Amino acid sequence: MKIAELRELKTPDLHAELDRIRRHLFDLRAQAVTEKLENPHQLQVVRKDVARILTVMRERGETGIEEKQYHLESLASHR
Repeated sequence: MKIAELRELKTPDLHAELDRIRRHLFDLRAQAVTEKLENPHQLQVVRKDVARILTVMRERGETGIEEKQYHLESLASHR
């Protein structure tokens, strides 16, 4: 995802995208461990996407990003 696309998203959407990307990264790491990862370069691409999202959030002055993320995850797991 490009930085310009991320800058157009609203903050709650960025949190949702960050959650989705982190879950995808977790899945890729699990595939890498079981040696079923077809394209190892995907790990690097996804890590950079996480960094881009965090950069946009910090540019907007977001603080406590990790705490908010854990809070949103806990709310989603209770549904």
